[in-house]
Amino acid sequence: MAKTSVECRLFDKWDLSGIEVRDPGLAQVVSLRPVVIPHSGGRHEKRKFWKYSVNVVERLVNRVAQTARAGGRKAKAINIVKHAFEVINIQTGRNPVEVLVEAIVNSAPREDTTRVSYGGIVYYQSVDISPGRRVDLAIRNIVDGAKRKSFKTRKSMVESLAEEIINAASNSEASFAVSRKIELERHAEASR
Repeated sequence: MAKTSVECRLFDKWDLSGIEVRDPGLAQVVSLRPVVIPHSGGRHEKRKFWKYSVNVVERLVNRVAQTARAGGRKAKAINIVKHAFEVINIQTGRNPVEVLVEAIVNSAPREDTTRVSYGGIVYYQSVDISPGRRVDLAIRNIVDGAKRKSFKTRKSMVESLAEEIINAASNSEASFAVSRKIELERHAEASR
């Protein structure tokens, strides 16, 4: 009896094997572990830093589930991301997971500021951001940008999420995430 190799594709459509992260700092914290449906059931919650082993698409889904559109329902968030990926595939003709990884790399800020109080005087000091926080901020800003674009407009969350990911992947300032990254880095450069 011959063994058949079953290929694991995201949503039974997109292959994750040929995708690589261009930024070497983010390569260890952006997981592209093959999954069919991005739902791990929270098995990563009990151990420190295990969220970096969760597939990056599931991390996006978890963030979308926190919006008012999904209302905390993960199934609805999975459908929003799935349909947004289909829109990205139609508009760009590329693998949407590859576009998402490029969007995260382009919108992940490298520097931020922190408050330092010294003798009653508060001033801001520029600090480097850890790779894990960079990915967290990038995903948060991508979803927040999509949420802002779809709020009180005719545009659905699916369309605005797809547009935000495409704009962030092309490093366009029309993307909320990229403009937020530029703003954070400008403030950090001013406080060096």
